[in-house]
Amino acid sequence: MYKSYHKKIVAITLFASVVFLGTACNASNDNNKNAKADTKKERPSEFGGVPVVWPGQTIEEIKPFVGSANASVSKTVKKKYDFNGKLIVDGGVYYPIVDGKTGAYAVNESAHSTPFNKGKTATANEQKAWDIDVMPDGTGLPEGSGSVEFGDEVYEEKCVICHGDFGAGAGLYPRLTVGNAAEMHKTLTNQRVEPDSDGPQRAFGSYWPYASTLWWYIKTGMPHQAPMSLTTEEVYALSAYILHVNEMEIDGVEVDEDYVLDREKFLKIVMPNVDGFEPAINGPKGQENAREYFNNPVNYGNGVRCMKDCFDGEPKVQRIKFALTDFNPPMNETKTLPEVKEAKAVHPGKGNYEASCAVCHSTDAMGAPDVGNKDAWTATLKKGLDAVIANTIHGVNGMPPRGGSSLSDDQLKEVVDYMISESK
Repeated sequence: MYKSYHKKIVAITLFASVVFLGTACNASNDNNKNAKADTKKERPSEFGGVPVVWPGQTIEEIKPFVGSANASVSKTVKKKYDFNGKLIVDGGVYYPIVDGKTGAYAVNESAHSTPFNKGKTATANEQKAWDIDVMPDGTGLPEGSGSVEFGDEVYEEKCVICHGDFGAGAGLYPRLTVGNAAEMHKTLTNQRVEPDSDGPQRAFGSYWPYASTLWWYIKTGMPHQAPMSLTTEEVYALSAYILHVNEMEIDGVEVDEDYVLDREKFLKIVMPNVDGFEPAINGPKGQENAREYFNNPVNYGNGVRCMKDCFDGEPKVQRIKFALTDFNPPMNETKTLPEVKEAKAVHPGKGNYEASCAVCHSTDAMGAPDVGNKDAWTATLKKGLDAVIANTIHGVNGMPPRGGSSLSDDQLKEVVDYMISESK
């Protein structure tokens, strides 16, 4: 709760209700586009005796309900940094060192003045090796190209196991598309009445503001088992394929099955949700935009967080007038546990295999011996069981130590035994 809301705190709650009602009414409004009534004059200023803040009202109209951003703060809490005199970026506060403490925590002030010389300055080549991100303006994007057709091949070989057919998602791994990007972008303003039915549909095409993030994330982080292993051509091809399954266009041209994506075309990509986030943090003025936005009382309270005595007088509480007691179908009040059916004993390594190893060993797409493939495991076991277990613990080829998991040696032995038993 923020101090600037004072006695009118309930007005903001009603604001959310009004937004919901406005969304529900959009359909009927679209059918009456020629109506010229001045709806602003028809808006009530109160609802049940409580002031209402309406979408689209000016700052001056809202101020009576929000108040001024002039709350005082103590010497141990400040709204501005000491070192540059600027407001806190996120609209909150920071705690300078006062009387040996920062907030409620004691500080070793001598540690702040003690010089240190650990390490060395990174060389130009070392910095270049780490500076591999790609910015929205194209900085960091290399020359190259890749086709949708080739991207389809790479996807089937290295990506489908986690992200599903055509990027539709599989298991716990994120889906890469939810359909036509432009159409699904329209759902972002939907209210979620029934989970996963009419709520916002978020995926790369509909939600991400910049395609540059897609390129460098694939290059530096994918595939999960072998990051930085894809060539520039493969990354361009995968990017083209993902744009294709999102049914997107570049400079008015559909990214179809024959499309070839290169650096010049990539820089012309405009995502449907490019202007869908606030504040605008991209570019050299991004930090100042955030500072201005989060310290604006209309957007984010007044920048001073409050835990008690946040407003004068007694709060006005809205209570539920009609409690919902009649459920259809009726709620199940049975307290008994479900009947346990007898089943064959589960191998102790199965659970850890499914949680930590199946992503690579369920198919041969990653080059690992797949569970159920007798020939593959016969060849693997020629080096001996001890060697297989040692490779599992310490890593081999593209497989990281312990498969990237935190399983113990005994748990890994159980997993190996399970995979072998399922591959006879």
